[in-house]
Amino acid sequence: MSLPRRLEPEWLDQLPADDPRAMRSRQDLKRINRWMGNATRLAGALLNYAGGRKPRTIVDLGSGDGQAMLQVARRLAPHWPGVTVVLLDRQAIVTAATRESFATLGWHAEPTSADVFDFLAQARPSDVVTANLFLHHFADEQLVHLLAQVAKMTWLMVACEPRRSKLVVEASRLLWLIGCNDVSVHDAVVSARAGFNGHELSALWPREPQWQLHEHSAGPFSHRFIARRERPSTTGLQG
Repeated sequence: MSLPRRLEPEWLDQLPADDPRAMRSRQDLKRINRWMGNATRLAGALLNYAGGRKPRTIVDLGSGDGQAMLQVARRLAPHWPGVTVVLLDRQAIVTAATRESFATLGWHAEPTSADVFDFLAQARPSDVVTANLFLHHFADEQLVHLLAQVAKMTWLMVACEPRRSKLVVEASRLLWLIGCNDVSVHDAVVSARAGFNGHELSALWPREPQWQLHEHSAGPFSHRFIARRERPSTTGLQG
């Protein structure tokens, strides 16, 4: 029997950005992302499902300090030059050094501090929308609204989320073994309980025939969701 989806507050979301435990946890997240292989999974899906198009704009939801998206950008920049990426997060924690790292790749980073629903309500069209370990923060009712807004503004979305399983929950409890702090261990367990499996995100996406949906487990710890519009909209989306 699969675990029921369970949402609980994550400590990192409640700590001030300059709290030492929060700063340490963000460093832990870099290692966790490498361990999960999410940058490789996101970049691979983006290249595969773009279908030869070269996007010019990407919106990354819940970017945090931008480091996870930077790892994706390093894999995509040789194929997609000159991309503008909006790094959306409630906290303004993208450093000048991170922005410069994007610039070195030939990409332009636009850190944006806003609530995701406020942002999406007035967002300009974007070729691609990405999310890494972000969608699991929301209840299904919220995700219906969030995904509907995303579907209006893009022709490709790719998300990597925690896979919800007993294995992932128990593995998350052991992250202290690789040096993760109490915030990271707590939040990893909470994230695993709030993650996804099966076709749960596909069921929340707008039921419109022009969308091709792909959803599956990606390795033992990750769950990947891809939504691709069969034909670009005529409302100015590039591709």
